Amino acid sequence: MEKTKNRWLIAAAAVGIHISIGSVYAWSVFTKPLINEFGWSIKQVTFTFSLAILFLGLSAAFLGHFVEKHGPRKAGLLATVFFGIGLAGSGLAVNFSSLPLLYLFYGVFGGIGLGVGYITPVSSLVKWFPDRRGLATGLAIMGFGFASLISSPVMARLIDSVGIANTFYILGAVYFILMGGSSLYLSPPPAGWMPEQFKAAIESGRKKIKVDLSQLTANEAVKTARFWMLWLMLFINVTCGIAIISVASPMAQEIAKMAPLAAASMVGLMGLFNGLGRIGWASFSDYIGRPNTYTAFFVIQIGAYLLLPAVSNAWLFQILIFLILTCYGGGFASIPAYIGDLFGTKQLGAIHGYILTAWAAAGLAGPIIAAWVRTATNSYIGTLYIFAGLFAIALVVSLLIRIEIRKLQSVNPSVATEPAR
Repeated sequence: MEKTKNRWLIAAAAVGIHISIGSVYAWSVFTKPLINEFGWSIKQVTFTFSLAILFLGLSAAFLGHFVEKHGPRKAGLLATVFFGIGLAGSGLAVNFSSLPLLYLFYGVFGGIGLGVGYITPVSSLVKWFPDRRGLATGLAIMGFGFASLISSPVMARLIDSVGIANTFYILGAVYFILMGGSSLYLSPPPAGWMPEQFKAAIESGRKKIKVDLSQLTANEAVKTARFWMLWLMLFINVTCGIAIISVASPMAQEIAKMAPLAAASMVGLMGLFNGLGRIGWASFSDYIGRPNTYTAFFVIQIGAYLLLPAVSNAWLFQILIFLILTCYGGGFASIPAYIGDLFGTKQLGAIHGYILTAWAAAGLAGPIIAAWVRTATNSYIGTLYIFAGLFAIALVVSLLIRIEIRKLQSVNPSVATEPAR
């Protein structure tokens, strides 16, 4: 009989994958070196990142079924191969001074590795942590948020010491080993498995098993109203968050009159709060329920976006920005557990992949909206009010989804009330 694996090592393996692919958030480290080396425009170089995020969303959607059919180990190795080829090929693109090759390798191949690698550990983690779904997915997705804090200084030092192309080659080799080793340890738990303490608590009557609202396939899930409610909430949360990230420094200088150096320091800390929000909010959602968590995201951000235009104090401005970033990260980390609550774990990875198309769409919409309003009004204030309005819509959706939840509970009285908190 095969020995049951340690679920905390499974979580560590998931972090290993996410901390590797999360290095995409440090892409800006390559921007100036590539511009200085080849004379490419900032728009051309930045498009590489946008392309990678686009293919992240597309591959997560189209390869979600592969993850469910072949399991996390094979899916993780597939992500490893694509991401490794993407980075190594990017080094080749630099050697050949070819922007199209950079788009192909980093944007397309790397993006596919990102998408598959992002959803691969999630389905298994939810099954390994039936007692703490939010904590489990928060741990992995926290790695994605924190990755840039670790990889940015390493990349900068490598570029200075060995050059751009060799930096890509070294990163490709390191992440290939880290992702490959992590993937080999991933596996779903045995059928019916539960942690011993959790099992004992259930058998003694101290705890009850929280029954999911349904057990749907991905193709069944997309036909429900609650799927599109989740999609819309994530889309709005990410659209506004990405827009704030893309203009945080100039906005801080314009509204709060912060010095350029102080604004740059704030941007660096934003990554920290993004990561803390992922583990913090996801863990908290285990106690207050996912519906309450998302309602809290939108109430907090409506207030923050309405206050920001009137804030001239630099410290208060930064506190509001950091609070927004915790909600931005928390939205990513809490969504897999919410999917499990609403649709079950039968094809959680595939459903998560479909939901992540909201990320791909938001990655294009957020910066475009922010730039368009800034150009039209010559101010960032209009952008903040527009985003507050979008969050008001998201707040309404977060309340309407509770009606869907209660309908399902009324049809199946054995379903636990936990998700409807």
